[in-house]
Amino acid sequence: MRSSYTYPIGTPGQKWGDSERTAWREQTTIKREYQHEVVPKIKALEQRFDVEQYGALSYDPQRFPLFCIKSKSWQPTKPVVLITGGVHGYETSGVHGALQFAAEEMEKYSEHFNLVIAPCVSPWGYETINRWNPLALDPNRSFYANSPAEESANLIKLVASIGRDVLVHIDLHETTDTDESEFRPALAARDGIEYIEGMIPDGFYTVGDSENPQPEFQAAVIESVSKVTHIAPADEKGEIIGSPVVQHGVINYPMVKLGLCGGVTNCTFGTTTEVYPDSPKVTDQECNDAQVAAIVGGLNYVLTQLK
Repeated sequence: MRSSYTYPIGTPGQKWGDSERTAWREQTTIKREYQHEVVPKIKALEQRFDVEQYGALSYDPQRFPLFCIKSKSWQPTKPVVLITGGVHGYETSGVHGALQFAAEEMEKYSEHFNLVIAPCVSPWGYETINRWNPLALDPNRSFYANSPAEESANLIKLVASIGRDVLVHIDLHETTDTDESEFRPALAARDGIEYIEGMIPDGFYTVGDSENPQPEFQAAVIESVSKVTHIAPADEKGEIIGSPVVQHGVINYPMVKLGLCGGVTNCTFGTTTEVYPDSPKVTDQECNDAQVAAIVGGLNYVLTQLK
C-alpha cells in the first residue's frame, strides 16, 4: 500500500544534503544513557572475561567508548565465535541479550570456543534510540572497506585484529513498529524516493546469507527460540518484510553486497536474529531471553558439527 505520508525534513523527491542531515540530527534527543545502562554491565564481567576497548566514537570519545568481551585463555585449537549487538542502537534486546548471554552462558561455551562479544556497536544510536548514526548513516549498510560509519569501521578493525577466521557470527537485531512509523519514512526522505508502506511481522525470524544460507543451522536457531517466543509467520505473499520465506521463520539477504554486519566475516555459520519487542505477547525480558536462546541454539548445533 502506498502511503501519502510526508517526512517533516527535506523536499519530497530530493536527496538530503548536509543541511537536512544536520536538521535531522538536531531533532534527536538523549533518551537513555549508555554509561549508566550498558557500560556497568560490561565492567561487571571483567573478573570473568577479558574486557577490551576496541575503539571510541569521535562524536564524544569519553561518552562512547566501544568495548568487547573475550573469553580468557584463547587457544589456537578452538574455533572463533563472534557475537554482535546494538549495530542498530535502538534495538534494545540485541544489546542486553548479548550481555545476558555473556553473564549466563559464555563461560560454558568458552570450553569449546574462543568467543568475542561486541554488545553495543552503536552507543549513540542506543542513547537516542536511533537506527542511524549522527551523520544519518545506517551502520548496518556500511560494512565495507573505508566505511564512512565509524561504528562499522571500528568493528571491522576488531574483526581484523582477531587474526583468525571466524567460524560463527551471530548478529542480534530487532524488527520494531518504529521501522515503519519512523525509520523507513526517514530513509525514503533521505534518499529522495517515495515511501511505500510495509508490514511488520509479529514474531521472531532470522536472516541468513543468500550466498551461504546454512538452513540446518538456521533451523536450530529457530527451534531454540520457539521455546521462548513465537516465530513470525509468512504473510499472504509468502514473505517477511518483502523477502521470500525460505524455511520456517527464515529469510535470506546477500550480506556482503548489502554491507550488512552479517558479512563482516567469512564465517561458515552466520545468522542475523530479529526479535519483535512490540508484540503484546512478549515482555522485554522474553526478548532478551530469545536472543540468548538464538545464540545457544546456534552454538549447540555447531558443536554437533565439530564432533
